[in-house]
Amino acid sequence: MIKSQSTWSRREFMVAITGTAAAAMLNPLSSWATSYIDSRVAAIVAATIGVDTHNHIDVPLITSELPGPDIDLYGEMKQSGLSAICMTFALDYQRLIKEGEAWERFQNALTAMDQQLKNNKMKRALNLADLKSSHNKHQPTVVQSVEGGHFLEGKLDRLGIAYDRGLRHLGLLHDSDASVPLGDVYTNEPKFGGLTGFGSDVIKECNSLGILVDLAHANMETTAAALKVAQHSVIISHTGLDTQLGNNPNMVRMMKPRLISKEQAKIVADAGGVIGVWTHLADSPLEYAQNVKALVDVIGIDHVGIGTDTKLTPSYRPGGQRNGQDRGRPGERTNQAWQDQKAGFYYAVVEAMLKVGFSADEISKVGGGNFCRVFDQATAGRH
Repeated sequence: MIKSQSTWSRREFMVAITGTAAAAMLNPLSSWATSYIDSRVAAIVAATIGVDTHNHIDVPLITSELPGPDIDLYGEMKQSGLSAICMTFALDYQRLIKEGEAWERFQNALTAMDQQLKNNKMKRALNLADLKSSHNKHQPTVVQSVEGGHFLEGKLDRLGIAYDRGLRHLGLLHDSDASVPLGDVYTNEPKFGGLTGFGSDVIKECNSLGILVDLAHANMETTAAALKVAQHSVIISHTGLDTQLGNNPNMVRMMKPRLISKEQAKIVADAGGVIGVWTHLADSPLEYAQNVKALVDVIGIDHVGIGTDTKLTPSYRPGGQRNGQDRGRPGERTNQAWQDQKAGFYYAVVEAMLKVGFSADEISKVGGGNFCRVFDQATAGRH
């Protein structure tokens, strides 16, 4: 039986990662990628709980389009080598016009995801015990996440309903302000002086219920205020340091406002939190591993994770269409995050992290162990 990262002794872990290709069979890739997997990489992938803290699984938000086309989430996760993803959706890609519309979209998305999980014979992980159990069974799982508190519309009691439907990870903010705002978004002009009163109430309620708070998209003032309110460690699920800009000027212009400073990263880490590094602004797995290392050098190995902001499954098209053959624009799909990628996502990342000098123990932390710690803290003792 494979043990979760948090229960392995150092000796047991080192024995596992020196295994042969047999270890790879615990988390097999499809045939197109198997020949590219080094046995040591495969053993590390098999021995660790790999988690993408921000992965978009697109589903319909409109009632008439439910449940949407089937997706091969199970197959994509097996190819990736990841044990779990924070299965994320957002409600504000299309303009929200009328009262109640965000709440309707939120419920529709969960209904669609319920069906897709059933089709893929998968379940949501509601706590760390669920993550461990799924990993031990070599069964991919998801942590239900939503990006932005738009669905609340000022109604705090909706968090309890969302919790009962499996929500365990709440991104406080997204690109546009909610109808009852929660705080200042880092890509918009500041309006609220940081965290709003309602945003503060939402964080407190998440702490009470057992929902992990995600401060992605929050500016420095919102982040600082949120950390004063939060009773548990938080996560910034997907971002990067504003010193790591890559080589594509167009991408830099688009993505730089979404990066965080070393100061913002440090205050999150000092409060016990974790920051996920996205794949954007890295043209190869090696560059991605170097971006991970840059953040580790600033805030330490215990506070960095993986948060791609990519999509394992194809984008959902309005009108109920999904092009299963469309691999998406470059960098959009998780298992094709980089040009000429030869293996599933987590396999490619582990190989690159080894090349830049990370040890197996360090990879286990960044790969998912750090997320597991804060997820456990947020959800412990709740069901």
